[in-house]
Amino acid sequence: MGRRKGRGVVMAAGSVSLGKAMWRGFRGKCPNCGEGHLFGRFLKVAPSCDHCGEELFHQRADDFPAYLVMVVVGHLVVPAILAVETAYAPPEWLQLAVWLPVTLFASLALLQPTKGAIVGLQWQLGMHGFEAGKLRREAGELAPGLVKADARAA
Repeated sequence: MGRRKGRGVVMAAGSVSLGKAMWRGFRGKCPNCGEGHLFGRFLKVAPSCDHCGEELFHQRADDFPAYLVMVVVGHLVVPAILAVETAYAPPEWLQLAVWLPVTLFASLALLQPTKGAIVGLQWQLGMHGFEAGKLRREAGELAPGLVKADARAA
């Protein structure tokens, strides 16, 4: 099914669906193999997968993940604020003391997974610089890092 490299199996060509690639990215894993780390730092995408060698530096998520997070968190927090206000009418200082941290932590918690899902989307669709990798996957070739590793093993 796949070729071995060190700790795991490289995914066969064309076996990663759009949903699976986005879910792997959402979890912070490489969209290709699902094993390596997608992020080097909080929002800094690693140049390549540390497990399968897939190049990830092509991603162009830019501000789109932040916009998505604002929409999701806003649609969850604003109705909650309105519901609490209508039901209990707490003082403004209490509303601020509760809802500002909730909004901050919800936004920070969703930002990296959302960016990972967008990178997974771009990777699977072959957007931006991922075109060559997609063509290589469709042709059944290994990622550049694995080609070097296989050459050394032979």
